[in-house]
Amino acid sequence: MAARVQHSLQFQRNSITAFFFSSSSSSFSNSINKTQINFRSKWFSPSSSSSKRSGAALYCTCSSNSDSTDSNSTPMLAKEDPFILTTPLYYVNAPPHMGSAYSTIAADAIARFQRLTGKKVIFITGTDEHGEKIATAAAAGGSTPNDHCDAISQSYRALWKDLDITYDKFIRTTDPKHEAIVEEFYSKVLENGDIYRADYEGLYCVNCEEYKDEKELLENNCCPMHLKPCVSRKEDNYFFALSKYQKRLEDILEHNPDFVQPMYRLNEVQNWMKSGLRDFSISRASVDWGIRVPNDPKQTIYVWFDALLGYISALSEDQEQPSLQRAISSGWPASLHLIGKDILRFHAVYWPAMLMSAGLSLPKTVFGHGFLTKDGMKMGKSLGNTLEPNELVHRFGSDAVRYFFLREVEFGNDGDYSEERFINIVNAHLANTIGNLLNRTLGLLKKNCQSTLIADSSVAAQGNVFKDNVEKLVEKAKIQYESLLLSSACESVLEIGNAGNLYIDEHAPWSLFKKGGTSFDSAAKDLVIILEAMRIIAVALSPVAPNLCLRIYQQLGYTPEQFSATTWNDTQWGGLKSGQIMAPPNPIFARIEIPSESEGGPPVEKKVSKKKEKLPRTQTQTTVGA
Repeated sequence: MAARVQHSLQFQRNSITAFFFSSSSSSFSNSINKTQINFRSKWFSPSSSSSKRSGAALYCTCSSNSDSTDSNSTPMLAKEDPFILTTPLYYVNAPPHMGSAYSTIAADAIARFQRLTGKKVIFITGTDEHGEKIATAAAAGGSTPNDHCDAISQSYRALWKDLDITYDKFIRTTDPKHEAIVEEFYSKVLENGDIYRADYEGLYCVNCEEYKDEKELLENNCCPMHLKPCVSRKEDNYFFALSKYQKRLEDILEHNPDFVQPMYRLNEVQNWMKSGLRDFSISRASVDWGIRVPNDPKQTIYVWFDALLGYISALSEDQEQPSLQRAISSGWPASLHLIGKDILRFHAVYWPAMLMSAGLSLPKTVFGHGFLTKDGMKMGKSLGNTLEPNELVHRFGSDAVRYFFLREVEFGNDGDYSEERFINIVNAHLANTIGNLLNRTLGLLKKNCQSTLIADSSVAAQGNVFKDNVEKLVEKAKIQYESLLLSSACESVLEIGNAGNLYIDEHAPWSLFKKGGTSFDSAAKDLVIILEAMRIIAVALSPVAPNLCLRIYQQLGYTPEQFSATTWNDTQWGGLKSGQIMAPPNPIFARIEIPSESEGGPPVEKKVSKKKEKLPRTQTQTTVGA
């Protein structure tokens, strides 16, 4: 893995001038000279009860006749926006793959953390269901495009359920409410003069559904992403005037460097823009499976001018008449778009230009993560080394899959999967460090204290440096979650478990219990201290491994309802009380067995050594784009 990304998503404190616009009846180009724009960087905490600062919300204060004011002509204060988080809308030409699962697992961990801090979260995911590839895939499978989309979209929902994904909105681009909003958005951009009709001839990648510049292609005009030759096409299409927004986009990226994250992704976007933005085609005359162009039903809207609007149409309530303004009023702009680096250009350049043309606010951050490889090699069906997420979760469980990919892949960089490392990491961290610590502590409590705590955890830890260490690690994990350093957050929580194992080994309560008297009391208090640390781990790691953490909480005598009601404030020391009865010890995470072949015989199962694995914290994979 690459060196840790040290970039926070905190926004700049200084006032900036940028082009983030709210919906307006006048066009962008006409209003820019009539309106004074000033942006304030408003710092906020993700929770009203927390004193930590995590980012900035950009608010536009415009001096114009359309400003919202009270009777004294004072600008009205906006209420706190929800935290809107999106995954890509996944293309349904094929069932979900591990890359799709990885994006969604990461998004779910972020959404769960934001909920813990008290934010209202709207977590959006869904499927992109129009386009040439989908119609081709449906025909190859002997079904209609509609039936094909139904089946593949459902396979995404089923996988998200197995992976414990807690999305709030699942949008399909074949939903009628989505189509209505796309048509309205298209009409606004057309009215603004940014759509025109023209012939275009060039090299077209069917898999990307995009015309390519010859200088970016490989030998034999092969697409660098899909490694297949592009085909020559000439079409009469509608185009979006992207080139018109070159300077405005450059200003946004210059004055708001946190708009694209991590920083090396921002550099990629800026370097790409240096060659000059080119207008792009937003319709297809040869594709029937899509939304009809409002002013020309003989053509269908191109996939990006359709799919990107899913982030907004998802905000429409099912019971209301869909409209762009109603969807926007539900909380837009998005706080965070999580995407793979292969679609960074469309989200960091095309999408903001489209939004500006329609007079809508831009998302606050676009975060481009890396790709996954297997055993150091790019995955592909032809190589026979694909990694199927359904198989992985059914073999190892959702907690193991979620933990491994969030702990072992530096968020933003490429990451590698090997089954041996997967099993070693999960066994060492979840079964040994966390699971075994809880199990042996509860065993000692049952044997010596009838599974009952003899003191409040706050009393038991008075003057104890272990408590201070846990509090520092919890605060560290919180900052890392806020900064999208998900691997580092996992490591900080794991350090609490490591410290707990060291503490119990050094204090040896099993020996103190045998001595009786004050030694017995000291040993009983040591168990309270360790179990309080386990309670804190259960809350702090719950965004990553929710089912595992629920089992920890239940072992500590709590109900599932009490676990569901936890907030980040519950990571504060002092939750366990005297007289609280713990459950009998029961392993919370079963060790995974490693399959191996005995010499000259069939495969046999053998367990990994119970000796705790010492895993290096440094990563070795080169950062892509750094």
